[in-house]
Amino acid sequence: MPTTTKRSPQGRAGSAPVQAPSSSRASGRASSRHPAARVPSRPAGRTARPGLPRTLCFDIGGSGLKASVLSSHGELLHQPVRVPTPYPLPPEQLISTLAGLASGLPAYQRVSAGFPGMVRAGRVLSAPHFISPSGPEGVPSAELQSAWAGFNLQEALEAALGRPCRVANDADVQGAALVKGEGLELVVTLGTGVGTALFWQGKLAPHLELAQHPLGKKGQTYNEVLGNDARRKVGNKKWNARVAKAIEVLRGLVFFDHCYIGGGNSSRVKAQLPPDVTLADNSAGILGGVRLWERA
Repeated sequence: MPTTTKRSPQGRAGSAPVQAPSSSRASGRASSRHPAARVPSRPAGRTARPGLPRTLCFDIGGSGLKASVLSSHGELLHQPVRVPTPYPLPPEQLISTLAGLASGLPAYQRVSAGFPGMVRAGRVLSAPHFISPSGPEGVPSAELQSAWAGFNLQEALEAALGRPCRVANDADVQGAALVKGEGLELVVTLGTGVGTALFWQGKLAPHLELAQHPLGKKGQTYNEVLGNDARRKVGNKKWNARVAKAIEVLRGLVFFDHCYIGGGNSSRVKAQLPPDVTLADNSAGILGGVRLWERA
């Protein structure tokens, strides 16, 4: 099978590129290990630029919560820290867990967070992973649904951390670190669920929860067909065939010029991909946090 080439995270056209870890550039395929765990070293004898303002970046996922601090140039200033996502997860539990992650990291002047659901103006409109006490694929509870509906995650993080904050959908944040600013670019994240983001000439388009649309023969959503629970049930071979089919469905839907596949399960994609589809580094979930502040 031909080797699929992976594109390391990078910034949009016209901006300084986000610095991907060297380990992610060395491999031709996304690694199953979190590649952002290695902090880039500086040449001996050189004085580092201040790199202010520094950004505390959170990558909120259904299976794990990650955080690190980046310079204004996109350089990781600390190895990303991670804890398993605790369940049940009401909003106040998420805030306290994220604050705990941040407590051991370097000083920062601003905060960004990628959230796995629909977010508008800092408010959570959907939180599909967190409305069940047992986590993704569990039975939703009315109490958790009520707690998350309209929750202002941005204001809550600002109050807890004492710094200005920006919150967006996690696929939007990852995409900000990946796109080149050339035409219509689609970002698909494969993890606990499925995320998507669209960019036109480097500018983020209004977010669409395409993962909630039907994809399967019986009306199953993208999440139900391609999510991690589905992958475990059907096996990697059949799941890969589903991924390939889904990419072609999305091609016919949006006519992308280029598609990036990221997320924790991108390392499990073994299918031969066409030239306009690229596997992306999972570290983009952290690295895109700086770009969130550069967005007009």
